[in-house]
Amino acid sequence: MSFWSDVWNIIWLFFWSFAFIAYLFALFAVIGDLFRDHKLNGWWKALWIIFLIFLPFLTVLIYLIARGQGMAERQARAAQQVQQQTESYIKTVAGASAADEIAKAKALLDAGTITAEEFATLKARALAHQTA
Repeated sequence: MSFWSDVWNIIWLFFWSFAFIAYLFALFAVIGDLFRDHKLNGWWKALWIIFLIFLPFLTVLIYLIARGQGMAERQARAAQQVQQQTESYIKTVAGASAADEIAKAKALLDAGTITAEEFATLKARALAHQTA
């Protein structure tokens, strides 16, 4: 009898630990979303925080039900902005500008290393990369 009692105590411990950690994730997601939402008035943010302090579990559930759709949209928009900023940074760091590439191709043309047709191809490719 004592063995099974210990097993069930361990199972309950795991269950409540999981529930508590899941609740903490939801709580921090709600707090992060509150401060990410620029359309929500500061007084409403303060009111949500007060309710999170005094009725934390109920407030998190109500917030997720009432504002869950907007929460997902704000998170997707933030992820899209991060992606765009990353791509912009990579473009500025990764390659030379179109003018630099054309100047290098012109130097090769002047040196006689490439033909006029090859220069035109390189110039068109550099200009195409600039607009992309």
